Amino acid sequence: MPTINGNGIDIYYEQRGSGPRLLYFNGSGATLAKSGVMIDGFAKDFDVVAADQRGLGETEIPPEPYEMADYAADAAALLDAVGWDSCRVIGASFGGMVAQEFAVTWPERVERLGLLCTSPGGTFASYPLHTLADLPPEEARELGATLLDSRFTPEWLAEHDDDRAIVEMVAGMQGAPSDGEVRRGELAQLDARSRFDAIDRLGAITCPTLVAAGRYDNIAPPANAEAIAERVPNAELRLYEGGHVFFLQDPKAVPDVMEFLAAD
Repeated sequence: MPTINGNGIDIYYEQRGSGPRLLYFNGSGATLAKSGVMIDGFAKDFDVVAADQRGLGETEIPPEPYEMADYAADAAALLDAVGWDSCRVIGASFGGMVAQEFAVTWPERVERLGLLCTSPGGTFASYPLHTLADLPPEEARELGATLLDSRFTPEWLAEHDDDRAIVEMVAGMQGAPSDGEVRRGELAQLDARSRFDAIDRLGAITCPTLVAAGRYDNIAPPANAEAIAERVPNAELRLYEGGHVFFLQDPKAVPDVMEFLAAD
């Protein structure tokens, strides 16, 4: 089990594939055990390093609160441990927030940057997912579906088998409600997410950047992606047919992202 001690904590990570170096950041609550399919997809063309973020999976759950700067510093320590001075970076959702924080702090370490279904914070913050815990389970499930994709009402899902399968798959990846130390780590991540704000620092990002979003995303709406692209000097914005998981919905999305990250 590959683990390094960096930034004061034990960080579990995995490295696989070959090709250009790629640092992969997971979304809210996601662990390497839950996101292996995504990472394996990138490992076909890249040498991928990905870690369980602090408080999640096999990585240590230190005392909270956590700041986005902590997650970024964890990643910098991981790159130091594997001997990478720089690499390409991709992050989805919460992972895109960490990727932004990393890129504004260490722009010289990022060769190309992919930001998927994410937000810069401030007046363009993502939906406050921590508030879903206060809702009755059925209401939270129904709201969660329409946050994932604004079209995903109960009526829509009853008539669209593929979309209903996506909702069920996402729910399955999230798993049963956790408790104890696991839940503490998850809540600390959601808390850090709720306070993230890089909007006024995005001009520090110097590398070619792809900002990709789903047209029907209610967690990180297209306006949030537009705000990032307007502030990052060398950014390109692409919108896709789908919601928060547009990369599973629009067949053009993944090839586009892979091509962008692989470019010289």
